[in-house]
Amino acid sequence: MSTARHGKFAATSASHEIRFSNVIESVDELITSPGTGEYLAPGFVDVQVNGFAGVDYNDPAASPEEIARSLRVMSSTGVTRCFPTIVTGPPEIMAGALRNMVKAKKAFESAGMAEGIAIEAFHVEGPHISPEDGPRGAHPKGSVRPPDIEEFKRWQEAADGLVRLVTVSPEWPQAPSYIDAVTRTGVVVSVGHTKATSEQIKAAVDAGATMSTHLGNGAHATLHKTNNYIWDQIADERLSPSFIVDGIHIPESFFRSAVRAKGVTHSVLVTDAVMPAMCEPGYYRLGIEDVELKADNRVVLRNQQDRLAGSSLRMDRAIGKAVRMGRISLLEALAMATVNPARVCRVAGRQRGFAPGEKADLVRFRWDEAVSELTVVETIVAGSTLYLAE
Repeated sequence: MSTARHGKFAATSASHEIRFSNVIESVDELITSPGTGEYLAPGFVDVQVNGFAGVDYNDPAASPEEIARSLRVMSSTGVTRCFPTIVTGPPEIMAGALRNMVKAKKAFESAGMAEGIAIEAFHVEGPHISPEDGPRGAHPKGSVRPPDIEEFKRWQEAADGLVRLVTVSPEWPQAPSYIDAVTRTGVVVSVGHTKATSEQIKAAVDAGATMSTHLGNGAHATLHKTNNYIWDQIADERLSPSFIVDGIHIPESFFRSAVRAKGVTHSVLVTDAVMPAMCEPGYYRLGIEDVELKADNRVVLRNQQDRLAGSSLRMDRAIGKAVRMGRISLLEALAMATVNPARVCRVAGRQRGFAPGEKADLVRFRWDEAVSELTVVETIVAGSTLYLAE
């Protein structure tokens, strides 16, 4: 049985009715507005989220109940599909975290829970990244190691084939052959946490890399003014960058300039959220590292307070900040959180927006134009309401 929702579209502000079951069945413009002032958008897609609401997805012992709770909290920010992200750590912990997350996903799906559908696939960020301070970011140096296709196969075995995005540094001699092998399996490879040269980045893209992980972060504090790996990634039109737009990771001027250079259609918003997202300030975990959520929303390594370790960003806030920092429209910011990540990371049934036959992932929200603030009213995953504001 189909149901319907009404709301304005950001493209025209005209009111529409969307009828859907688990997929969108029809989209019709209304002659008379329902008068609520609410908007409708495709559900948000976050392809880099390490944890949320007090749950660390890198913990092989995280319980299904807690994982499900974290996904429900995440849905209150409009996220309908996510890529739980496993970061650099010992091989057994990384594989164990993937195994635990896919076990939870299957349990949710068997119970008919939308939380299982919300886990779309997995992102493995590291361990094949730069071992150097700066580009390595908060990843533990002792667990950084060269690209190894056999390890990638072990990830896929643990994840039941659901690893769909891998971040790697092109600086390793093995990187081009590794990228070629991984992309031939249909997995997206993203350049990140790197000190690679221009030639190494070009070789990685020639081998099949198509994305840049949180561009502007995971880098040296000081770089050559014109010859560096950030400019090289911006210059290559084959790379689609993701950005952490929290006002902490990158400044407004960089985000605005990078989006103008790459184009909105090639840009993706991610949260890079970790365990303390939507929690009170205090001490938490990210994989094998201790982190602290500060009162100013920064997440830092507990023993290195000047080193960021993921974020506490929410996707609803990221969209508002993208409008303000990038001086872009609401429609453009929504694209960076919906159809763009779906296209870049090959999320089937989510790449055409509100088109009949697409998966019925919807967000109903209010938009305060004066302060560029988005408030989620309802989040629907594959036709089922996962969040409804009280």
